[in-house]
Amino acid sequence: MPRVVITMPAYRAEDTLAKTVADIPEGVADALILVDDASPDNTVDLARRLGIDVHVHPENRGYGGNQKTCYTRALEAGADIVVLLHPDFQYDPKAVPLLIAPILAGHADMTFGSRFAGLSDPLGGGMPLYRYVGNRVTTTLENLMLGSRFTELHSGLRAYTRGCLLSVPFLRYTDDFGFDSQFLVDAVTGGQRVVEVPIPTRYTKESSSISVLRSLKYVGHTLAYCARRTAVRGRRARRSAVMAAAPAAVEAPPAEPRVQRACALCGAPEQVLLYPATAAGDLSPAEFSCTSAMLSVHDDILQCPRCGMVSSSPTGEPRQIV
Repeated sequence: MPRVVITMPAYRAEDTLAKTVADIPEGVADALILVDDASPDNTVDLARRLGIDVHVHPENRGYGGNQKTCYTRALEAGADIVVLLHPDFQYDPKAVPLLIAPILAGHADMTFGSRFAGLSDPLGGGMPLYRYVGNRVTTTLENLMLGSRFTELHSGLRAYTRGCLLSVPFLRYTDDFGFDSQFLVDAVTGGQRVVEVPIPTRYTKESSSISVLRSLKYVGHTLAYCARRTAVRGRRARRSAVMAAAPAAVEAPPAEPRVQRACALCGAPEQVLLYPATAAGDLSPAEFSCTSAMLSVHDDILQCPRCGMVSSSPTGEPRQIV
């Protein structure tokens, strides 16, 4: 089985780290790596007590600089699949199995969670209005430049194959918040198979965020980088077998099990069953209290053979499970 390593870029995560780790599904990861960016609180001590492999930056290197260390350490640890999970509890750890499913199935080199793919309402999940509007506008403009059809391009829940990390020159990227966008743009234009998967939205008072002014600066730099890279490399996403328009996509082999359910993205009448639903077992009603818990424990994981969209299909109504 591929070795899965979850990496966590941390800064002042003392209040949220323990519950983030507790919600990681058992057996989904072979190792946890936390890189601390000179936090003034007890993040490092707590992480070590939780048995996490900890690396400490003596000074704050920024969000992008932290990720560079995360991925370097994961590759050194022999990871075949590397997951980026924020320890501020903004992204639900229970969605990790869905995130890595396309990679395990051999259909993707990189995946990321989309809060706009129909699983939940971003505003209802607490996303600030200015971030919602900025996300939608920026994603639309980037899609136009890339020739892609992603529903979100600014998610911090991601997974990569070892080959993807070795192919994309992430050590050259900014140490700031633009790191994620630079990586995604280069992955798409460089021919990596990039797939988005639906995840729930969850913003709390503990979730980290950047100011409006810094967000505007981030948007400007992101669009400028995307424009430069697509000008040099071309709109590669339109030729991708994973996220391409329907006529250019590669059909999945007929032998794979199919489910009669229309794709929400392209309208294809049936989808490939990547992973069948798991049994509910002895889980208590409280463990089914959020959408993502049902998603990772009890739903089918499907992929459209036409456009490559990965989604989840509930096997029963919530009232039948709880």
